[in-house]
Amino acid sequence: MTGLSDSFQRPINYLRISVTDQCNLRCFYCMPEKGLPLLPKGHLLTYEEMALVVRAAAGLGMTRVRLTGGEPLVRAGLVDLVSMLSRIDGLEDISLTTNGVLLADFAPALKRAGLKRVNVSLDTFDPQLFRRITGRDRLRAVLEGIAAAREIGLNPVKINTVVIPGVNDNEFLAFGQKSMEGWHVRFIELMPFGQGRGLPTLSVSQMVASLEEAFGPLIPATTSGGGPARYFRFLGARGTIGFISPVTQHFCFACNRLRLTSAGRLRPCLLQEEEVDMRVPLRNGASLGEVKDIIRTAVARKPLKHCLEERKGLEEECMARLGG
Repeated sequence: MTGLSDSFQRPINYLRISVTDQCNLRCFYCMPEKGLPLLPKGHLLTYEEMALVVRAAAGLGMTRVRLTGGEPLVRAGLVDLVSMLSRIDGLEDISLTTNGVLLADFAPALKRAGLKRVNVSLDTFDPQLFRRITGRDRLRAVLEGIAAAREIGLNPVKINTVVIPGVNDNEFLAFGQKSMEGWHVRFIELMPFGQGRGLPTLSVSQMVASLEEAFGPLIPATTSGGGPARYFRFLGARGTIGFISPVTQHFCFACNRLRLTSAGRLRPCLLQEEEVDMRVPLRNGASLGEVKDIIRTAVARKPLKHCLEERKGLEEECMARLGG
C-alpha cells in the first residue's frame, strides 16, 4: 500500500509521463492530419528532470511509471531515460505505451535498460483501414514490433484497441481470436473530446455482447498492471480480453494515478483541465523535497470524478499532449 493518498482516500501509486507531443502517426480521432503546433523544445522536460520527479514520486510511495507520448519512441534517447528510472529505489514497474512503429528496433535495448512491459496501440488488422485510421501505411511495422516485444520478453504485451462504430467495430472477432492464441487485447471506449468529439461511441456492454455471442462467456481474469482495465478470458484462451470504459462505466472511484504532461505539468485528472506546474519549479532549482511537495499538491487536487459529460476544458485537448 502506498503512503500517498488523495482527499478521497484513494491510494496514488502510478505516474504516467508524456515524454513528447510528437507522433509519427496521425490517428484521426487523436490528431489532425496536418499535425499540431509542437511545443517549443525547451518546454519539454529533460530526462534528468523527469528522473527527479520520479525519484520524488517513488520517495512518496509511488511504485509504477508508464512512459507515453505522443509517440515516446520518436524522442531521441528514450532508452537512456528507462535506464535512469530503473535505478531509482522503490520503483517496481516501468512500462511503455507505443504505437509500435519503431518498437522492433528498440525492444532489445529497452528490455536491457529495465523496461518491464509494453502496451501497443492497434485498431485494425486490415492494411487499408490501418492507413485510413492512422494516415500512414505502417501496419507491418507495428505487427513486427509486437512480435519483437513478445520475443524479447516485454510481457505481457497488451494491445490497446479503440473501438469506433462504423470504422473498426466489425473486427471484434479478429481481436477475440487473437486472445484465444495468447494475445492480451484491451478494448477502449472512444473518449468524446478533442479530435474524438462528435464521433460515435460503442459501449463496453455492447462489446461484451458481441464477443460472447462468438466465443462464449467471458470469465474474470487477472493480469499485471495498475491501470483501470477489467480483465476476462474465454474458456480455453491463452490470452485475456480487457475493457476500459471511461464513458459508460467510469472508474474514477479507483483512480490511482497522476499524469505529467509533455508541457511539464502534473495533471491530477486526465479529463479535467486543472494542472500543477512542474517545469518552472524544476528550472528554478527545486529540491527533491520541494518536488515532493508539488506532487502532494497535485494529489490533493484530484477530483472525485471526471467531468467528461460536461465537456469543461476539454474541447481543444489532444491526447498526444496529455499522454492519456
